[in-house]
Amino acid sequence: MERSKALAALSALAHGDRLDLIRLLVQAGGTGLPAGEIARALGLSASRLSFHLSALEQAGLLRSQRVARNVIYAVDAGGLGAIIAYLLNDCCMEHPEVVACCRHGRSVAESAIRLPGSAAP
Repeated sequence: MERSKALAALSALAHGDRLDLIRLLVQAGGTGLPAGEIARALGLSASRLSFHLSALEQAGLLRSQRVARNVIYAVDAGGLGAIIAYLLNDCCMEHPEVVACCRHGRSVAESAIRLPGSAAP
């Protein structure tokens, strides 16, 4: 992934409503959700939601599809995976402690990164 694309994606994710939106759409799966349902679930006005959807779509983290009179939004798994891979592989150079923190099901306490010289938990 190019650095500029990574920065655009990270910038798009740097907002609480957008993180909530990604979380909601990840849970919805590949079928996605119509914009109206997303707005109701997140308590956002149509204009505010449109602003956030546009930012995430331009960053390559969402995809949309028109179905009749609705626009259905879903997470672009490839785009989301690419930014995660960029952080782990390019930025963190697959550092074992960083990668260990990303394992599904591990608590924050179990995967906390210890600094050199600190005592083991």
